[in-house]
Amino acid sequence: MQYTAQPQSLKKHPLARGVAALLGTVMATTFTAGTQAQDARRSTSALLEEVVVTARKREEGSQEVPMAISALGSDQLESLKIRDLTNLSVRLPNVALDDVGTARGTANFAIRGLGVNSSIPGIDPTVGVIIDGVYIGLNNGILFDTFDLESVEILRGPQGTLFGRNVTGGAVLLNSKKPGDEFEFTARAAVDQGPDGGPSRYIMASIGGPVNDWLAARVTAYHNDDDGFIENRFDGEDVGVIRQTMVRPVAVLTPTDALEVILRYEYSEVTGDGPIAQSHTNGSGVPGFPVNFERDKFDVSIDDVGFQDNETNAFTAQVNYDVAFGDGTVTNIFGWRDYTSQGRGDIDAQPVWMFHAPSWLDYEQVSNELRYNGLFNERYNVTTGVFYFDSEINYHERRELLGIATGGVIPGAQFDGGGNLLTETWGIFASVDIDLTDKWILSLGARYSEEDKETEIASLSRNISSPPTFATACNIVTLGNCAYDFVDDDKWDSFSPKIGLTYNMSDDAFVYGMYSQGTRSGGYNMRNTSFNPADTPGPFDQETVDSIEIGYKSSFGGRGILNAAAFYNKIDDMQREINLPGPIGVIQLVRNTAEATIMGVEVDATWGLTDSLVAIASVGVLDASYDKMLVDLSGDGVIDGQDKDLDLPRAADLTWTVGLNHDLELGGWGYMGSRISYSYRDESAYTDNNLGYIDEQKRVDAGLDFYSNDGHWVFSIYGRNLLNETLQGNDTQLPNTIGGVPLGGTFAPLSKGRRVGLEVTYNL
Repeated sequence: MQYTAQPQSLKKHPLARGVAALLGTVMATTFTAGTQAQDARRSTSALLEEVVVTARKREEGSQEVPMAISALGSDQLESLKIRDLTNLSVRLPNVALDDVGTARGTANFAIRGLGVNSSIPGIDPTVGVIIDGVYIGLNNGILFDTFDLESVEILRGPQGTLFGRNVTGGAVLLNSKKPGDEFEFTARAAVDQGPDGGPSRYIMASIGGPVNDWLAARVTAYHNDDDGFIENRFDGEDVGVIRQTMVRPVAVLTPTDALEVILRYEYSEVTGDGPIAQSHTNGSGVPGFPVNFERDKFDVSIDDVGFQDNETNAFTAQVNYDVAFGDGTVTNIFGWRDYTSQGRGDIDAQPVWMFHAPSWLDYEQVSNELRYNGLFNERYNVTTGVFYFDSEINYHERRELLGIATGGVIPGAQFDGGGNLLTETWGIFASVDIDLTDKWILSLGARYSEEDKETEIASLSRNISSPPTFATACNIVTLGNCAYDFVDDDKWDSFSPKIGLTYNMSDDAFVYGMYSQGTRSGGYNMRNTSFNPADTPGPFDQETVDSIEIGYKSSFGGRGILNAAAFYNKIDDMQREINLPGPIGVIQLVRNTAEATIMGVEVDATWGLTDSLVAIASVGVLDASYDKMLVDLSGDGVIDGQDKDLDLPRAADLTWTVGLNHDLELGGWGYMGSRISYSYRDESAYTDNNLGYIDEQKRVDAGLDFYSNDGHWVFSIYGRNLLNETLQGNDTQLPNTIGGVPLGGTFAPLSKGRRVGLEVTYNL
């Protein structure tokens, strides 16, 4: 099936596809329900609670922040039974929190149509992930279970002023729980099963509380044992096997009333199978050979299951010191993170050896942020600080081709490459919110950043070795013996301003408008597979996004929540990874491809229809188009209107969700919570030439939870993706032949389909 661009009338005006009717339903339901008394309790009442967020580097209610933000606290994560971030992938307006599929935990996030489809280390994200205040500079190893998280915050739109570079699309903030004032213990066990494969078992627990007057501690542990979710037609074995373990101790020291020290450490390990990829007919109409499957089926046949072995160690030290100056707080957050991985993938997605790829990655980062927040004259809320970040990436990739020619004993040809990348960034930022009157608030902010990068790259296209000994093979990570054909360094700087105005309509409602700017780093491509001398690894320039947002927020005195936002984003020097079939598999070129405009609207509402029934609804609409082309994306040799008419990757025109949560009293036994939701995400392009695409998603999740009356036990039955919709993490187009041997098709790693499970939770 070849991807066909949407007609321009629909592409330019996606509201014509029925969004107006959906918005009308959301609004009508919301305001009709507004007249009903709101005293929802337990699981339903959790959905109406305001979440404390840190989106502006200070603690405040999510409904007080003049920006588009989706926030879920620990009680809401529990009520909705959100297991990991991918459970939110289709639920939030204009948000896609997908796993790229090449290795577990590799994020491929897009917000408001801004995302980059890349598993190349060193390619900076458009959506920044911040864990306990620490920016994570690598997309690998950051998707994990939400158990024992205090909150998840999804900030939509550029966040360059307070969160720095590489957050042009938005930011995802993950905040882990600290020990409470009283002893706490929670244990949870779960098992779920899909139509194929084996069960996935989970066990997790947390324990913590005060140790003495000045010390409190908490330990969280998590283990997942997954026997695989799909049958491999090659040998009938289940594939997708994963073993994941995580331990996170936290200590909080309060030697004085003014001083708080928070120490966190996290260790996680993931082992299991490599990517479980499907080959289906690619966008050029060429089926995979020798097997080809329908893209809406859970069918795979691979001769090399591969493996992954990843380990993460992370340490965070946060110091909060209250000072008299402005009745404020000085905060310092130091972060260290070390990630190592080895893996192997069957990239041809075939039951014969055409293209297999081992890889090795070592990554280490150190960061420190020192900031101050205070209030002056009851009018000026000031936040200012400095930020430093330093990282090192050592990456090696090997392409083992045409093992079919040797009977599967060794590859017929082998290519090696990768490189080292050093990054050093510093920034200074300031933000102030000024109460002009009781109604009007002026917000001003700015950040200046500088970034230096140094790299040495060995191009795969220049490091070929042949059987039988592969004596010339090199390995950057394990041997350090590759010859670098590209050595370079470069420097970028940026200034990111922000100005906003808020008008408080009442104690529960306000409108706001703001202009902000964000910048995504320039850099280098560490996976150079092109044989064209003109296709150098870089440097490519930084990307800039200018955004205008107008919004409305209301909490209706705690009866419900209604938020709406309209935005206009102008993107200059759009930075993209161009995926093209090539003689040694896939060519991935990172280029500044275009200038573009993305505009849209978002509405989300949560409302208590009765004392025990809560409805949720949201809708997001995008209108994305190119304004000026800098690169020939269509591949016809010229830059013209055909390139300009292409759809922007990862910019789904429409996303929406509706759901109901209900509590049923069971007398002295307790109560039963039930929930159901339906989420939809439109089809979107995956590759820039639109030959690869991601299918539309229709997700139904449901569950029943029995809460014991003593508050100790929760017994749950849950179902996710009950319609058994397929979702490929990517849709990479493979060449028609490799070395003259037919291939075609795609490398399209599959995500899990329908899962039905049981869960038991005990709270002391």
